[in-house]
Amino acid sequence: MRLAAAQLSIAERLDRVSLILEPGTITAICGPNGAGKSSLLEALAGLLPAGDGAVFLDRQQIAALPLRERARRIGYLPQAHEIAWDVPVRSLVELGRLPHGDRLAAPVDAALDALDIRDLENRRAQSLSGGETARVLLARVLASEPQWILADEPLAALDIAHQLSLLKHLRRAAQGGAGVVLVLHDLAHAMNHADRVVVLDRGVVAADGACEDALDQQVIERVWKVPVRWIGEPRHRALVSR
Repeated sequence: MRLAAAQLSIAERLDRVSLILEPGTITAICGPNGAGKSSLLEALAGLLPAGDGAVFLDRQQIAALPLRERARRIGYLPQAHEIAWDVPVRSLVELGRLPHGDRLAAPVDAALDALDIRDLENRRAQSLSGGETARVLLARVLASEPQWILADEPLAALDIAHQLSLLKHLRRAAQGGAGVVLVLHDLAHAMNHADRVVVLDRGVVAADGACEDALDQQVIERVWKVPVRWIGEPRHRALVSR
């Protein structure tokens, strides 16, 4: 089930952005601060009006989908990691089942295990550290078993071990047929773990394609204005200045 954007134009944010995103793959959205990454992800999730354009899920405009149906199909993790209610962690993760109208234990347990937070399930949500909070909120998304996982900077508050663990889980989700779209600032993670990279620059698509092409040295120097080079083997690359 493809997720597609057609001519998204949002004043001072996006300028005629068009994409067709494939299920079963990981797409990284990269770009400098203020490039429009979060706005694009919000528009894809149906949370931001598409302006003169439209977002389609399997050829149906997402704006026309009932909210419960949209929530079943698309799981969205915002950049801000805030928890309003001081409930037990397990209860918070169970909220991911609301669009389905159930509290099935199996997907909740799977999400807790995937994010390595089973030992936190009885903790109060507002007692968590920043990294723990980030993992709990993503577990809530995973518990809904969405067809599409859209996450804005999901690695930002995590240590390296949990970053790599999460990326492996998202790869497994893609292999299971889900579409995964991640906003990432870490270009090495995008290069090594995504199937496709979309580079935004001041609201327009500056590059789009395989990681090696979309994040080549010339693109990075043109968009980020820094001289760099890649070292290492494919899927194990590091970015260094030159």
